[in-house]
Formats: sequence, structure tokens, C-alpha cells
Amino acid sequence: MSATRPQRFSASSAINWSLLCRAGGIAAFIFLIYCLATMVQIAILGGPPDSVAEAFRALQQNKLLGLLRLDFATVLVLPLYYLLFFGFFAALKDTDRTHAAIGTVLVFLGVTLVLAAPTALPLMALSDKYAAATSDAMRAHFLAAGEAVLATDIWHGTGAYMGGILVQTGAVWISVVMLRGVFGKATAYVGIITHGLDWVHIVIAPFLPRASSVFMIIAGLGYPVWLFLVGRRLLQLGRAEHSASPLRPLPPGSEGR
Repeated sequence: MSATRPQRFSASSAINWSLLCRAGGIAAFIFLIYCLATMVQIAILGGPPDSVAEAFRALQQNKLLGLLRLDFATVLVLPLYYLLFFGFFAALKDTDRTHAAIGTVLVFLGVTLVLAAPTALPLMALSDKYAAATSDAMRAHFLAAGEAVLATDIWHGTGAYMGGILVQTGAVWISVVMLRGVFGKATAYVGIITHGLDWVHIVIAPFLPRASSVFMIIAGLGYPVWLFLVGRRLLQLGRAEHSASPLRPLPPGSEGR
């Protein structure tokens, strides 16, 4: 990777890059709220349904709460990864443009694959048809269709599986670039550990689901910290770039202030 250089922007480029940094910072804080809300939701409502029949019951009792349990909120906020990693590229392009671009592209490809997978909306439609069914044969038909949707959703489908691996690989890649960039080493190491653990969780999930859950829980605890650190720094960089002042790496020990 190339050596770190102070970042300076011309007046014509400062507005564009500052907007990307600020948009990435806002996206990070939205993700932070989402992470905390998801923890509360799981504690109160429980995790995703264990079966299609349970998913149908949850949707029939309360569509909004059922959609939340089926991780529909994840689908709504996931596109914000595009903004977040555009912000990272804007902040790191003068540190190492090539590797910052590689990490960003990996994340973009991964998010796109995940978003292409079926979501809770098809299950909601099937739930309505299941509730209106007048025979056991029809209900069995809709249950089977629901199983097919679950088998290819954002947590189980092959495309989503590869997409998750690409997202975490790109996030680790970007975090390594951060070691030399304007984010500081503590933020970089939190990112490497958090996304590295999430990468392991995704890779082993189909084969070792219990061990995968342990990695997921540990990684989940790191996300709020990482999102706060990168969100705050991106907003700072956005303000600095807007004023066309040079951006330099954080001095050691300054990240906590």
C-alpha cells in the first residue's frame, strides 16, 4: 500500500468529496440506530421464526411485527452500505486509492447479491393466501411455497451467502487500509476484528450453525462501536474537506477525544 499523504482538495472537488464523507457518516449513524433497535427487538419479540408456519402466524397476528422478525428492516437499511463505503473511499482515496476501490467494489457486489434474494414480502403474500385457504391441501401448498422462499432468502440462499462473504471481505479490506489512513488504528482494528468475526460466522453458518451463532453474537457487539467511530470520523472529514483544509491521520491516542 502506498504511503499516507495529507489530503488536499481543490475547490471544485471539495464539495463532492465532502458530500460523500458526510453522507457516509450519516449512513453510519443510521446503521448504529438500526443495530441498537435490532438488539431491543430480538430481546422483546424474539429472533426470526424457526419455521414457515411460525412466520405465517407472526404475520397474521401483526404484519409489522412479523416483518420485523423476518428482518425486513435489514433489507431497508442495507442499501445505506453503498453510501457508507462511498464515504470510506472518499476518505481513503489519497491513502491507497487502489485498495480502497477494491474494498468498496467488493462490498457493492456483496450488497447487490444480498438485495437480490427474496425477502419477507413474498412470505407476507403467502401468509395471506394461507389464511384464506379452505382446505388442508391448499394450506400445505402454501407452506411448501413458504419453505422455498425461506430456503433462498437473505440468510439461506446461495447468492446471499456469497454476498455476505463479499461484504465482510470488503469491509475487512477497507479496515486494513484504515490502518494507514485518516481514521486511526483503533478504529481500523475494531473494523478488522468485527468484520473478521462476521466473515467467519457467515462462512461456517451452513456447516456449524451453533458455533456460527457465537461468532455472530461477538461480532454484533462490535458493530455499534465501529459504526460510532467511523460515523463520527466521516462527519469530521466531511466538514474539513468542505473547508478545503488538509486532512491528516489522527495522532496516536486522539481517537477517544
